[in-house]
Amino acid sequence: MFRLCLQNLYGPYDNFDLETSHVLPAMIRKFDMAKENEDLSVELWGTGEPLREFLHVNDLAEAVIYCLENYLTDHLYNVGSGDDLAISELATMVKKVVNYQGSVIWDVSKPNGTPRKLMDSTRIRDLGWLPKIDLEMVLGNTYQWYLDEFKR
Repeated sequence: MFRLCLQNLYGPYDNFDLETSHVLPAMIRKFDMAKENEDLSVELWGTGEPLREFLHVNDLAEAVIYCLENYLTDHLYNVGSGDDLAISELATMVKKVVNYQGSVIWDVSKPNGTPRKLMDSTRIRDLGWLPKIDLEMVLGNTYQWYLDEFKR
């Protein structure tokens, strides 16, 4: 049996609860709430400098199918996008997608967490699997799902 090690997943059916969600859905919700409330700023934790890797849930599904179809067994495979970006860059992307006009305030009294989380997905890539979905290209779809399904 193969085992997959994953990074931050995103996409439809994500967890947008501000107490238990990961960084991307939390940002979507915070920026959307600030826009709705006409807040002048959104406060985010840390400095915005840590780097994170994100993988769309559909790319994960494709990786699982790939492993099954190619009988990849007895190994651990890292499955990631292969790219990381600063949390501040992510905030800029989410702010744009949500069309929030206010400012971002970084609460440096809060922790940054690990400076960088980027996996080495060489093993599965060398076997032929590659992610296809670009975060910036589909972030709007995730936000639209949030508006259509989570906020109703």
